[in-house]
Amino acid sequence: MVVTNAASAPLHRPEGRPLRLVAVTHGAPSTANRESIMRLVDGVASARPELDVAISFVDAREGDLAAALGSGGPAPVIVPLVLSAGFHVRTRLSLGLERLGAGAGLAEALGPDERIVDVLARRLSLAGLEDDDAVVLAAAGSNDPRAVRECFETGRGLGVRLGRPVTVGFIAAAIPRLPDAIEMIREVHPGVRIAVVPYLLAPGAFSDAVAATGAELVAEPLLSPRESAAAELVELVLDRYSAAASRRVAV
Repeated sequence: MVVTNAASAPLHRPEGRPLRLVAVTHGAPSTANRESIMRLVDGVASARPELDVAISFVDAREGDLAAALGSGGPAPVIVPLVLSAGFHVRTRLSLGLERLGAGAGLAEALGPDERIVDVLARRLSLAGLEDDDAVVLAAAGSNDPRAVRECFETGRGLGVRLGRPVTVGFIAAAIPRLPDAIEMIREVHPGVRIAVVPYLLAPGAFSDAVAATGAELVAEPLLSPRESAAAELVELVLDRYSAAASRRVAV
């Protein structure tokens, strides 16, 4: 399944490369998921109006994500809208990158990054985080150990930012699983209020799973359909784009 939406009028300069943002989903994206992602795309297009910005929603279950993107036109620089670069980004998308034409580039995943930590901390504050709350970072999970390590790195960064320990729990594919992480805290610290912040880009099935854990406080994902994307996330996408474009120029 591939759906492409132009986020701005074609203002591509001949000497540049278009920017394609790829939202890697798990099944058909919900309305809230699509609207949240489009908030980020709108922010990127507004910040860099000289770029030809487009968005593709690609189901992670596709056998070849790069082939699903198609080809033709100027070779794009692709910024995967994922927080951790697991199998789908490091293997599937990169293996088929040549099908997108000479000069195509693939950027790094968005995380880990201190700007994401800043947004996570703000999400917790807006949700009503208190000094005595136990904090859990809820990550999607991955079979790629590097992606799992990156989630723990984000958890450590958030702990430093908040000045308290942060436990990491995974929704799927890695341990500790989120319900187990929450249960462990309840056993060690009975009566403590648990605040969960999703390490998820946008609402969807995974954020629904976070909401169903029974935690006393659940923050929103990084993006919301009800508000503009955080400036930190827009800046992060453009930084990933610029770094990938520079690598292609240098080759």
